[in-house]
Amino acid sequence: MKIDRLLLKLPEDVRSVAGLAASAAAENGGRIFLVGGCVRDLLLNADNFDLDFVVEGEGIKTAQRLAASLNAEMIQHRRFGTATIVSQGVKIDVATARTETYPVPASLPVVRPGTLEEDLYRRDFTINAMAVSINDGDFGSLVDSFGGRQDLREGKIRVLHNASFTDDPTRILRAARFEQRYCFRIEPATLALLKNAARSGMLNAVHPHRLRDELILILKERRPYKPLSRLKRSAGLDFLHPHISLGRQTYGLFGKVPARAEWFGRRLPHRRRPEIWVVYLMVLLDGLTAAQSVEFCRRFGLRRGDEKRVLSVKQLNKAQLKKLHSAAGRPSEIYSILEPLSYEAILFLSVKYGDRSLRKNIEDFLCFYNGLSIHINGRDIHQLGCGPGPLYQRIFSAVLEARLNGEVHNKQDELDLARRIIRKNTRTGGAGVSQQGQRGERSRSL
Repeated sequence: MKIDRLLLKLPEDVRSVAGLAASAAAENGGRIFLVGGCVRDLLLNADNFDLDFVVEGEGIKTAQRLAASLNAEMIQHRRFGTATIVSQGVKIDVATARTETYPVPASLPVVRPGTLEEDLYRRDFTINAMAVSINDGDFGSLVDSFGGRQDLREGKIRVLHNASFTDDPTRILRAARFEQRYCFRIEPATLALLKNAARSGMLNAVHPHRLRDELILILKERRPYKPLSRLKRSAGLDFLHPHISLGRQTYGLFGKVPARAEWFGRRLPHRRRPEIWVVYLMVLLDGLTAAQSVEFCRRFGLRRGDEKRVLSVKQLNKAQLKKLHSAAGRPSEIYSILEPLSYEAILFLSVKYGDRSLRKNIEDFLCFYNGLSIHINGRDIHQLGCGPGPLYQRIFSAVLEARLNGEVHNKQDELDLARRIIRKNTRTGGAGVSQQGQRGERSRSL
């Protein structure tokens, strides 16, 4: 069966990469196939331009030639005979066709070179176990040994063999993700195998970092609550944390995230785009205490920056939250609370606490105060007669606070305020004002 017309729907630059990959494989005497999610989404007329190639032959050598043709860097994974190339935003995986065995359930597999059919048989679901030839002579030929195209037509998620979920329990999370993304259904025999693996505690046998990677992929879906809800019904969520809840309140918070993210992108198009999956993770962990959240982050090995973002909202105290809710809060107070937080944490606060005063304080901060700078600098303060020391920081902080609160409007106002602070510091015997500065202040006061 040919699907060469579908391949022509790929963007020109992606087709060019496929052509270079075919040439690289042929130069090494191998045959190359486009496999996995890209084939699935081509058949569904869905966009997916990350390319996954399998080579019957020398996969690493093919990847090296392709990387050289693209003038791109390549990362090798020799244990699995695979390599990854990123070129102009397109992610390209190249692998030697392989078969695999699992020494014990939930472990990483032991691999050895194999045929294309063996490579497809080791995959998670039939809809992901199809390949398309990009070789001369049979370009566009679909390889579908396990009925994946029929399952796509019927909207089924089906495993290839009965040991699938015990070999790799992370497939439980992937089953929920694909089912909900495409509005498919996990077919009955597969669902029974999934539930049996979950009841047997197979998810607890997986290294937490592998579960983290699958959870992040779920949180990057358009509607992550749906696959999470499916997981809760079919496998439970205790493997993440026993106190994670997906009740009505959590559902409501999940539903508010897209609108707040859209607002941010529309009003602040030139700012760093928040990682929305982190906001969803904050919602998921909302019912956990600060200590439980630390436990979660450490167990699953979140990157330090992501952990800091998640924990920052747990560290806000009642007084700070009260100020954020206040319609009479001074801008400098709002600034002092929100400035240390990430955009993700601020978006989460606007999702969780949706009252008008808090949202206005947050929106004012993001639109007007975030990144606000003052006009004066250290040279200006030195020229006022102030020597280096802690008074510099006090002056900068006071000027910024006054600027936020609308008490100074230009550089001259800031200089006048700095001069008053220096004068007051001199009268009280504070350190940091030079003798020349003291004489100048005295002469001006006369």
